[in-house]
Amino acid sequence: MNALLNIIWLLFGGIWLALGYFAAGILCCVLIVTIPFGIASFRIGVYALWPFGQTVISRGGALGAFSTIGNVIWLLVAGIWIAIGHVLTAIPMFVSIIGIPLGIANLKLIPVSLAPLGKVIVPSSSYLPMVR
Repeated sequence: MNALLNIIWLLFGGIWLALGYFAAGILCCVLIVTIPFGIASFRIGVYALWPFGQTVISRGGALGAFSTIGNVIWLLVAGIWIAIGHVLTAIPMFVSIIGIPLGIANLKLIPVSLAPLGKVIVPSSSYLPMVR
């Protein structure tokens, strides 16, 4: 089922979304100082290309001061605008029954697009939250 949803996602906007993230990643890598943002943009681009069957988790030791400062800068410069774009493109997806999972996937991209540093994308099957 994930493969079918990913193919539909890819055809109805996932490719353009991923290309946008990849273009932003290239631009960030060209501007040497923003290479961490470029790497994060590539990571989000891969996730935007094939979102079903994957999940975002926080990397345990990566939430240091530099990561926090970088996430605040990212949020102010790009994160808010990207999140607004995801919400605005998710709304028309919810109009049809077939588009509902696509809209949910689009909304699922918002947390990682707001604060991408210190996050890692893993297959959903390999991420089992610990039960206490």
